[in-house]
Amino acid sequence: MCEFCSEHGDGKVWFKNAENYGKDLMSDLRRRQYINDFFTSTIEQGVVTIGRLETLFGKKKRLPDRLVKQMVDKAKVEHFGQVVTIEDIRELVGKAATVVRLPCACRWASMKKENRCCYSVSYCAESWYKDLDMGYFGLAQDQGLESLTPAQAIGQMEELERQGSVHTIWTMMTPFVGAICNCQPGDCLGLRTLAIDVETMFRGEQMATVDEDQCNGCGACEDACHFKAISSVEVSGEHKAHIHPSACFGCGLCRNVCPAEAISLLSRE
Repeated sequence: MCEFCSEHGDGKVWFKNAENYGKDLMSDLRRRQYINDFFTSTIEQGVVTIGRLETLFGKKKRLPDRLVKQMVDKAKVEHFGQVVTIEDIRELVGKAATVVRLPCACRWASMKKENRCCYSVSYCAESWYKDLDMGYFGLAQDQGLESLTPAQAIGQMEELERQGSVHTIWTMMTPFVGAICNCQPGDCLGLRTLAIDVETMFRGEQMATVDEDQCNGCGACEDACHFKAISSVEVSGEHKAHIHPSACFGCGLCRNVCPAEAISLLSRE
């Protein structure tokens, strides 16, 4: 169980604690200002910063430890994530009072391309996302926030997973939770920070495991993994998939593509 569970979980997994979606957190003026400036401050500035850091990382093969700590500490206070499974999505989104889909700010900031793979959920009548400035995308407020039923949102996220997206849930000033993203390498800020060894998201509460008796060594899981957590090992003269626990983020993509159904998710505990 991650550190947020101890601090913000009230005995539960932190992102399943109803208090972290509560109206009292949503009414905080500092949080409202953060949300209003979110696209230009956190995302726009983040894309510029990570571009410079990727160049530095490419040359040095690592970033200074002090810089990494500063970035992670700041993210944990403002905008931090965790990988979640589709089962978690069904539970969390299924209980929401309202759900909206909106363009992915990471993709818009880096490519000016609208890709509607981000979702915001609210569990009370007052919706926190009304404070987002959709003018950032050149849209009117009522154009940018596409209202969905929980069932519609879950169905769309199931399809995004089939296309290789990783589900992540994010705070908007910790511990308030409101954003669910469906991330792909290359254009997602969260996954791009992982690629330069800056962890702005926790590993999921579960991790993948392989049944070697069922594994046929096809390599489909290794190709599907965005975290380079799977390799091939030889067992009794046959190639089998091997999952490195510390590298696995528990997204479940490997489970989805395994033709032999040899992969399952187990509690990380």
